[in-house]
Amino acid sequence: MKMPVDEIRAIVSQTLAEQHRLQQGSIDAIVLKTVASMLASFGIEDDDRKELRADFQQLRRWRKSVEQAQSYTFKAVITVIVSGLIVAVWLGVKAVLGK
Repeated sequence: MKMPVDEIRAIVSQTLAEQHRLQQGSIDAIVLKTVASMLASFGIEDDDRKELRADFQQLRRWRKSVEQAQSYTFKAVITVIVSGLIVAVWLGVKAVLGK
């Protein structure tokens, strides 16, 4: 008995799709186990995830505040330099006109 080519293609396609699905589930399980093992080697257990997330959020807030402080410091330094130059020019003009 001869099977039509379309039917053979459909069976092969379904078989490959099922094999891919099974492999993907296996890969996901391996990756999850590997990540959990690596975190455990750093002393981070599954129960510590909430604390770890909070720690990272705190670090992000700290980093952003430091970046903001650096920005304000830079602006303050530029303001002082420009103000000093303006005062120097003003005193120079005043001294020249005062003679």
